[in-house]
This record gives sequence, C-alpha cells and structure tokens, in this order.
Amino acid sequence: MIHTTTTQQPHENSVDIAHLQRYVDVLDDVLDYARVRDYNGWDYGDGLSSRVLQSLPDILVLNLAVQEFIKRSPVNVRPLFRVEQRRNFKGIALFAMANRTRAQLGQWFEGDESTAQYLAEAESLTKWLVDNQVTGFSGFGGSHRHRIQHPTGRSGPRGEIPNSPNLVSTSFGVKALLAGKSFDSAYPDIARTAVDLAVEDLDYRPRGDGAVMDYYQSHPKDSYTLNAIALGARYFVELYDEFGDEELLDRAEKILDFVASTQTERGGWYYREPPTASHLSMDSHHNGFIIECFQRYEHIVGTGRYDETISRGLEFYARELFDDGAPNFDENNAYPRDIHAAAQGILVFTYAGQYDRAERILEWTLANMYVPDDGRFYFRKQRFYTKRVILMRWAQAWMAYAIAEYVATRVTGEATHGFGIEAVQTVSETA
Repeated sequence: MIHTTTTQQPHENSVDIAHLQRYVDVLDDVLDYARVRDYNGWDYGDGLSSRVLQSLPDILVLNLAVQEFIKRSPVNVRPLFRVEQRRNFKGIALFAMANRTRAQLGQWFEGDESTAQYLAEAESLTKWLVDNQVTGFSGFGGSHRHRIQHPTGRSGPRGEIPNSPNLVSTSFGVKALLAGKSFDSAYPDIARTAVDLAVEDLDYRPRGDGAVMDYYQSHPKDSYTLNAIALGARYFVELYDEFGDEELLDRAEKILDFVASTQTERGGWYYREPPTASHLSMDSHHNGFIIECFQRYEHIVGTGRYDETISRGLEFYARELFDDGAPNFDENNAYPRDIHAAAQGILVFTYAGQYDRAERILEWTLANMYVPDDGRFYFRKQRFYTKRVILMRWAQAWMAYAIAEYVATRVTGEATHGFGIEAVQTVSETA
C-alpha cells in the first residue's frame, strides 16, 4: 500500500504562486456559485424531470423526444418545461473533493472563505453521499438523480428520484468517501461494499481473458460501455490501495485488460464494444475517462503493465481530440466543444505531467466558456454560437474539480487524483 504525508511547501521546481492565484480565484467563484444554490441545478439528461412531461402519458417515444429536445435545444428550455433542479450524486462527489482540496490549498492561496468553511462543505457533502446512496442493493452505490430514458428502459418510476445504481456515479462516490475518510473512519468500509454492488448487481463476469460489468442494471448484455467499466475498475484499484486486498487488484486488472484489448490502431476507444452498439464514436471526454483510469492504476500499482496503452492513448488524445487548447467532440468533429471534455482534458494532461497542454485547455476554457468573476461555465460552444446553459454537475462540478486538481498538482509536483494534498505520494511500501 502507498503511504502518504502532508506536503507543506511547493516542490523544489517551484511554480509561480501568483500565477496560480488567478485559477484559485476562479475556483472560489465556482464553488461559491454552487454553494449559494445548495449544489442544486440542471443536468445534462434531466428532461424527464419536467413537470410538464409528467402530466402527459408515460410513453417511451414521447419520453425520448422530450428528453432529447431539452438536451439538444440551442437555448435553455428547462424553465419552460418546468424541469426540476436537483443535486447530482456524481456532482456532489466532485464538489466534495474540490472543496476539500481548496481547504488544503489555503496554506498557499488567499480566498474569501476560510479553510474551515471549505472543509465543512466537504464534510457535509461527503456525508450526503452516504445518506443518499441507493438502497436495497448489495452495497454502496450512486444513481443519477434524474430519471433517464434509454431505448432499452428507464431509470426509475415517474415522479421519483431514481434508485438504480450505475458504475460511473458509484466510482466517484467511492473516490469521495476514500478521500474524505478523515471525516469519518467508517467511510472506507462503506466504500468497500461497492465491490459487492459491482459483482452482484452489475454482474461482474469473465469475458475472454478479461472481465466486464454492466454500466447500469438494464444495460444490454451483448455490449459494454468501455469508459464505465474502466471507472468501475478504477474504484477496485483505489480500494486495493486502501485495503491491500489482492482480489480487488485482480478484478481490476481483468477489466482493464479487456478495455486495453479494445484500443484501436489509432490509439483511441469507441464508446461501446462493439462500436456499432452506440451512435457515439471516439468522443473526447469518454476517452479521457479511460486514459485516466489507466493512469490511476499505474499511479498506485506502478508495474508498467499499461504504459504502452497509456502512451498510445495520450498521443491519440492530444493529436485528434484537442485543437491546441480547444476540445474536439470526437476524432472526426471539432464541434460541439464541450465543457466536460475541456475539464477532462485538464485532468488527463495534468496527471500525465503535461502541464503546458493542461493550462492551454484551461486558458481556452476561461476565454471561451466562462463568465468572468461570476463562477459560471457554459455547456457547449457550437461553431456559430455558444449554448449558454449552466449545468451544475456537467459544467460547474467538473470545472471546480479540474481546476482544484491542476493547482494542487502544480503546487506539490505530484498528481493528487482527487485525494487532495494530504495524498501526495512519497515512498511506496507494499502492504
């Protein structure tokens, strides 16, 4: 297991604190924007939370039509459709970690709020994840808190907050609980039960020489959402780091071996395997998720098992999914340029130590997608207009998390991976 210490001074190749203060000021504004709204907001696929739709017949085609219209409209029609604003499970996990890291950054950076206030926010949000986990399943898990209509089914009955776990939300919940274990020593044990959820409820199973899981319970059994199962493997690896259980590492490696086997000759990954199972191609932020999961494995385990996979993935990611600082949508289309893709690019290149690339993305995002001194990031930039929709998880939480990670990593010289400055890794020791 890797042991950690708290770093009190910038690393020897010291960065310009005054330069980074600008980004911390943005982080403060974004966190303030979320805090005064109690972290409630609209989300990417929240159309089924429309009170107007709930007054109409519950029909799959109608649900899909309204959901996609609200999602894709060039202007924000959510007020017109009376879409409810809620907390998002993954968004709360991201905000919890961003607030905790911001508290730790207080030893170097000024801010309007005290370290204690940011820490209190982080503690409260982490507890919320435990209080709002899914119920009736084999272990800890998270769900989208807006009902989502898939062609194969929908996540929860009408008018209720869904109680249907998925790997992506669960992965970030696990990370937040492990990062916040100083708030409650029981959190790691709670997080560990997410393995049972993955194995029992999301059907961890062999696939060739590797293994796969279901993204969500009604997921088709003949296809696999690659970024989701990689994120599931990531939380196995992070639990292995906490507990030293070799079975967790073995399960993670089997999943990551399968994901690695689907890497294309170009170096990227399709959204699903087989590729024909989705309309999405090799889009930006999902490829970023996959690369980050391999980075996290090597950061913890350090065997070099996936070094070539990461190298080829990073080359593809930089070459085809970014135009200098601007995120491309996928390998064939520059637009729409998505805020989530920008945030994920900042994270991936930060963890790769490619700080120039990470900062170019951050600068492009501030110049093109941010309202200065207001704490708001816009959703997407189309070729001829910008979708000025504020999505609390998709835009605000992701950018808060990305900026916090970038600044903390620059200050310490070590990738923090959501675990904050306390988790700067020193000498590794096998448990």
